[in-house]
Amino acid sequence: MRHSLGPLLRRATVGVLALAAMWAPGGSPAAAPAAAPAPEASRLAFTERYRAHQHGGIVRAANASISCRSAEPSCPDTRAGGRGANGDFDMTYTDVDDDPNTYNSSRAEVRLPAGSRVTYARLYWGGNLRVGEQKPQEDNGRVLIAEPGGAYKQFAADTVVGHRVADGADAFQASADVTQLVRDSAPGLFTVAQVNVASGRSEAGAWGGWTLVVAYENPAEPLRDIAIWDGFAPLKGGGREMRMRDLSLGEGSGGRAGLVAYNGDRGTRGDWLTLTTDGSSADLSDPANPPDDVLNSTISDPGDNPPARVPAYANTLGYDSDVFDLGRGLRHTGDEATLRLSSDRDAAWAGVLFAAFDARQ
Repeated sequence: MRHSLGPLLRRATVGVLALAAMWAPGGSPAAAPAAAPAPEASRLAFTERYRAHQHGGIVRAANASISCRSAEPSCPDTRAGGRGANGDFDMTYTDVDDDPNTYNSSRAEVRLPAGSRVTYARLYWGGNLRVGEQKPQEDNGRVLIAEPGGAYKQFAADTVVGHRVADGADAFQASADVTQLVRDSAPGLFTVAQVNVASGRSEAGAWGGWTLVVAYENPAEPLRDIAIWDGFAPLKGGGREMRMRDLSLGEGSGGRAGLVAYNGDRGTRGDWLTLTTDGSSADLSDPANPPDDVLNSTISDPGDNPPARVPAYANTLGYDSDVFDLGRGLRHTGDEATLRLSSDRDAAWAGVLFAAFDARQ
């Protein structure tokens, strides 16, 4: 297994504060040592975070941390999947736990096939700090996470945080390695709280959420090439790429690919996730994601039985975390594949790209 953490700047360790039982959902916080703010950069180039060649695959859990106020007349229909953008609403926090000390929290399931062993897990979180209120950037690099049935633990960003003011937003993404936490956890719903997002109303709109990307090995599954790439940069008028080399793709190979992005608006056409293999390109799509509107405020998975989320809004109002099934759609053999996320009109931000391709035995 090859394991790459990117260039030196991205590897600058800030430290992980895994504080067991620091904050129990429904309980009170214990005193925690202060953590220095993580170093930040206005743009982070997309680089390979993790790579493996193993029997297994990749899954993810995700949810939004903010949504429209339910008292607004059109909010229930929008949450149920109707057309609507975050800039249309006065946005407020999603808070599903019973802890009065958290102001936002949401849950999602990590669903691993039986017999799997986690080889890598990374938590990504991000949002807009400036809407009707302004949140302090010093809190960008801290988050709370609780495994199924467990207590909150505080994690700090262990790489440079992407943070940039542009297009009316004060936007950031942070991340931390949570492999041991996920590996040791029971099956079920993870809870993530205190994502540093601002509430209110503005033209840019409020948005924010989290995604937990998990690579696993399982001897019962096909041999696959697995990769996670991350960075942070605006997409409007441009694109971000993940290029995997030294693959062993066979004709008719399949797999899955996914993305994490911020502030994509449903109905604003002109954004694509394109897969290129050996000169053949295809825009990825599925029933939840039109080929020219993949940044449409969805958390989507292949199949009819997606992992559970609380809440499970169909329109996540500015947060996208999508997984696409490639079927047997790789039409050419080769040793290279490229995923490109691009947008012509949305003032969106790219955060993560990941993929698992079937390999020739």
